[in-house]
Amino acid sequence: MKIVVTSVLVDDQDKALRFYTDVLGFVKKTEVPLGAHRWLTVVSPDDPDGVELVLEPDEHPAVKPFKRALVADGIPFTSFGVKDVSAEYKRLKGAGVRFTQPPVDMGPVTTAVFDDTCGNLIQMAQRK
Repeated sequence: MKIVVTSVLVDDQDKALRFYTDVLGFVKKTEVPLGAHRWLTVVSPDDPDGVELVLEPDEHPAVKPFKRALVADGIPFTSFGVKDVSAEYKRLKGAGVRFTQPPVDMGPVTTAVFDDTCGNLIQMAQRK
């Protein structure tokens, strides 16, 4: 068994697609109309056949309170691996991304946390 698709819950699919592609650097893989929304996925340009991230609409009534609670407590919704957290932090700060946690050495990993503009905190992590 392996992970092939995972989701991040977003408040606006178009805004999310712009942020996740234009700012973070992911590549759109799938876009299938489904009524008012789309099955919309992005992938890493380094692994286009790897795990797909669904930009999932946060329409379920339980989702928005859940997301607000996570953000209020400073808890990231998910984590992305990067080769160099400090370099990505500088690149993303330069692109206007708001960070809630700058790079922090946590023993076997270095992490930083940013706001994805779609209602989520996202962690980046670099294994040492």
